[in-house]
Amino acid sequence: MSRLRSRTGTHSGTRVRTRARTRPPLALALPALLAVAFLLLPLIGILVRTQWGELGDHLTSPGVVEALKLSLVVSLWALALSLLLGVPLAWLLARVEFKGKALVRSLVLLPMVLPPTVGGVALLLGFGRRGLLGPWLEGTFGITLPFHTSGAVVAATFVAMPFLVISLEGALGGLRQSYEDTAASLGASPVRVFFTVTLPMVAPGLIAGAALTWARALGEFGATITFAGNLPGTTQTLPLQVYLLLQDKPEAATSVSLLLLAIAMGVLIALRGRWTGTPVAREATAPPVPEEPPASDARTTTPTTTGGDDTAAPHDSGRWPLHATVTGFTELTLDAEPGTTIAVVGENGAGKTTLLRALLGLTPRAHAELRLGDTDVTALPPHKRQVAWVPQDGALFPHLTAVANTAYGLRARGVPRAEARRDAQAWLNRLGVLHLADRRPAQLSGGQAQRVALARALAARPRLLLLDEPLAALDQTTRARVRHTLRTHLAGFGGVCLIVTHDPVEAVSLADRVLVLADGRALQDAPPTEVTRHPRSPWVARMLGRNAWPGTASADGLALAAGGRLVVAETLPKGATALAIIAPEAVSVHRDRPGGSPRNVWPGTVREITAVGSRLRVLIASAAAPDLVAEITPDAAAELGIVEGAAVWTSVKATEVTLVRL
Repeated sequence: MSRLRSRTGTHSGTRVRTRARTRPPLALALPALLAVAFLLLPLIGILVRTQWGELGDHLTSPGVVEALKLSLVVSLWALALSLLLGVPLAWLLARVEFKGKALVRSLVLLPMVLPPTVGGVALLLGFGRRGLLGPWLEGTFGITLPFHTSGAVVAATFVAMPFLVISLEGALGGLRQSYEDTAASLGASPVRVFFTVTLPMVAPGLIAGAALTWARALGEFGATITFAGNLPGTTQTLPLQVYLLLQDKPEAATSVSLLLLAIAMGVLIALRGRWTGTPVAREATAPPVPEEPPASDARTTTPTTTGGDDTAAPHDSGRWPLHATVTGFTELTLDAEPGTTIAVVGENGAGKTTLLRALLGLTPRAHAELRLGDTDVTALPPHKRQVAWVPQDGALFPHLTAVANTAYGLRARGVPRAEARRDAQAWLNRLGVLHLADRRPAQLSGGQAQRVALARALAARPRLLLLDEPLAALDQTTRARVRHTLRTHLAGFGGVCLIVTHDPVEAVSLADRVLVLADGRALQDAPPTEVTRHPRSPWVARMLGRNAWPGTASADGLALAAGGRLVVAETLPKGATALAIIAPEAVSVHRDRPGGSPRNVWPGTVREITAVGSRLRVLIASAAAPDLVAEITPDAAAELGIVEGAAVWTSVKATEVTLVRL
């Protein structure tokens, strides 16, 4: 294996990837080559027929120069109109669901498939002197579009704007909405989010679409000549000049065609195939720095330990109890005093993220009547609720530095730039990442990025803090460090914090209460110790590492829902539903049927062995009982000869079974 890795692994820090060459079948290769030749031959014709010695004279003739200037004016105005109208339209198509959306998208695409002359006729009937809007434009504003330069601009915009809309819509569709939702939770209005987060992140798609739009407007012919005419100095653009030159000076027409061809090819080569506009994260210019800051870092003016209690950071002295009534997919009532941290747990689809997004006002699946302190924020939009959200990936804005990310919420709430930067640096210092202030997210490790995301949320001065699996993407060492940092700083938070987690250690160590959800309903809301001792959900019990068997109480124990019977020491009313909790360490494993006091004995087969710390967890399947997890030492496993597939016996004392009535 090591030899194989040395050949196909890394070389000078860069992974070498090889891909075997595939010889295409002749039935596909031949038509493909013919297609390339079909597209290439006309271009070669222009190159061959161009009179290179007279090229300069042809391109500098007065008529060509005048047409070129007019083409540049028309194409640039068309680009400006396309940006003004097309960018909002692309955002609407990518972000808003509404009736007739497919029809609107078809209207956008229509100019691309419509014959240009038909487009010109349509423009005449819409904006001409006898068109639907033309008489009103002429009578009210004195604007006559046909046979005027403005008419050429309208025609070029009509045929070119779809390129911008399609490219930008693709970029917006590929942008994770968590960035925009996070910005809104930090207090940014929708317009501010659009200009400070959305547009910078889809800039490659916007630039590509703008370049294609400009190139298409520069080469527009059919709609222009039909709608605006062919008036020298007024509407006679460069493509129309080529049309006229073909009649009297074909050599000059070839030279001008070569110019337009060169411009088009230059645009495509510059884009390098990126006209689909997929958002591209900014690449790091330096590798991530180590988790701990260098001791000699001169920028850190105060200690930056993860404890952080001795460092100064801005605090809002307010105290905001929480009251929320959530309806819809998730239905529950939640009350919490200031300073309370609530861990929200449950299996996938239980409604955890829906709960957070309902509190943010970002989902139609559930509605939250929310009161923070004395303020009812139910009717407020997300950016005015003062509810900060940290999604699982942190959603740090890739185009901003760590300090700019942290200051974003303050700036969105109108804090002056200098003050916002000072507060942001104080929060970064408190969380031990001030030395990373000028780094972009791509240059941060997972733990560093999570601390910056937490600093950004706290710096925004929220009244409710929502963390969606904030430590899930971290390795165990980094997770422990960030968990300690998080616990330290939540202790001084004046609002309520909800943490969605699948990690029992996080739920127990960070939370004052554990809220267990199933199918959008609250199964349990209790302190971590109570949930640990008496979990009311099989999923939570398994998350905590315990066996959980639901059943119905009978005269001699518990009739298990999965089949079989369990003898217990506790008594419950006959017919009561309950959950039997069995700790893995309470399960004894034997190679032969045990004797003595155990009341619950089952034969089984070892299905899986997993190492957990210094002990082994053994999954045992049995036809007489549900699957059972036992925890034993490696020495015991070796002594018993426990291997996968081995036949064993398991036993559980009745006194080791805890019943939780459901």
